[in-house]
Amino acid sequence: MTGKLYGVGLGPGDPELVTVKAARLISEADVVAFHSARHGKSVAKTIAAPYFRDGQVLEQLVYPVTTEDTDDYQGEIDAFYEEAAGKLAAHLDAGRNVVVLAAGDPFFYGSYMHMHKRLADRYEWEVVPGVTSVSGASAVLGTPLVERDEVLTILPGTLPPDELAARLADTDCAAILKLGRTFGNVREALEKAGRLDGAWYVERATSSRQKMAPLADVDPATVPYFSIAVLPSQSRPAKPKGEVVVIGLGPGARTWLTPEARQELEAADELVGYSTYLDRVPERPGQKRHSSHNQVESERAAFALDLARKGSRVAVVSSGDPGVFAMATAVLEVAAESADVPVRVLPGVTAANAVAAKAGAPLGHDYAVISLSDRLKPWDVIAERLEATAKADLVIAIYNPASKARTHQVADMRDLLLKHRGQDTPIVVGRDVGGPEEEIRVLTLGALDPATIDMRCLLIIGSSQTVVTPQGVVFTPRRYPTS
Repeated sequence: MTGKLYGVGLGPGDPELVTVKAARLISEADVVAFHSARHGKSVAKTIAAPYFRDGQVLEQLVYPVTTEDTDDYQGEIDAFYEEAAGKLAAHLDAGRNVVVLAAGDPFFYGSYMHMHKRLADRYEWEVVPGVTSVSGASAVLGTPLVERDEVLTILPGTLPPDELAARLADTDCAAILKLGRTFGNVREALEKAGRLDGAWYVERATSSRQKMAPLADVDPATVPYFSIAVLPSQSRPAKPKGEVVVIGLGPGARTWLTPEARQELEAADELVGYSTYLDRVPERPGQKRHSSHNQVESERAAFALDLARKGSRVAVVSSGDPGVFAMATAVLEVAAESADVPVRVLPGVTAANAVAAKAGAPLGHDYAVISLSDRLKPWDVIAERLEATAKADLVIAIYNPASKARTHQVADMRDLLLKHRGQDTPIVVGRDVGGPEEEIRVLTLGALDPATIDMRCLLIIGSSQTVVTPQGVVFTPRRYPTS
């Protein structure tokens, strides 16, 4: 008959925090196993020592390495666990009951779990929970760890600082374990997340050697592995006053979204935008979305600013760059009326730049950007600007060329430009650039058919110097001929 395997939690350090059941099993066991570093010292053995009895076999499982400063850390540690499990299996096969000691709780970042994975399918087993270091730290601090609907996050200090910072910024309360050599990165992450002032440091909680201090005051050179960083209940800074961030999504492809824009979208409490653009942003749990029709820019801006006044971090999304015929101006115009909400604008890849890049480099020299929409400005102003740019021999990027309600503008533009440009002037027509129906056409001003142009198109009208290569690449040289 084989013996039984026990994973026994000992609590964070005080031998009196060992449970009655754990104490009984330790004293009854035939074999008591514990892990240690090569120096031979074992926290678990020290905690459990009052419950040992004469005649027990003490099986010391010595780690060959304790840090990853080796060429094959994982290989060496896996081999050690296999060897250790083999030693315990030999005792179990001989009919001996084996208690494996675990500081804290056996299944809470504990070494016992590696024995359990290798032995639990072959032997009878039982796991006895223990008081975790997180509970111990909270108790000695005399501070509630978490309350009401607050969220507690448990993190290993081995995570990269940027990931730690992101997780710390997104939670109410936290405990960070595995300090020691990672303390510098943990402190950096707390500072980056704006949580350093509320963080506490607890070393060897509940033991005779325990220490506590504000984490910002701790010397990294003195921090042992058996320490913990705690962000207790109500340590989260007061929610800052709301703000509005106007974000450019780029012309279509998510790969064109800047890292800064992606970060702000993820951090926002609420998203506001034209439904077509808002649909391009992945949904995030807990984030509210407010979509609206395309022709209500001022109302959308006012709504976003009102959300910010109530404390929300609001992202107003816009296609391309928000400052180019898009939402930035609308938001800033409405915000200027009261000036009580901070507004930031994040750039995006413009439709003109995207189409130009797909065609080559038609915007390589001086160019103008003109919208053909006469919804917010009269057509005679648009015509005057088209004629001025044509006379100046500028390349022209044309936004909003046509819609279901606006059908004459493209033909009128073509006819006006032909008074100053030749029939063979190169034109690039980009449609749905960055989207699933992307199309790039290179043609001439004389061959432009207004019926083929819609609101999803952007046109680039070349200058007298714009070149189309035999391969269909379009560029405008940077050097302009002199007279």
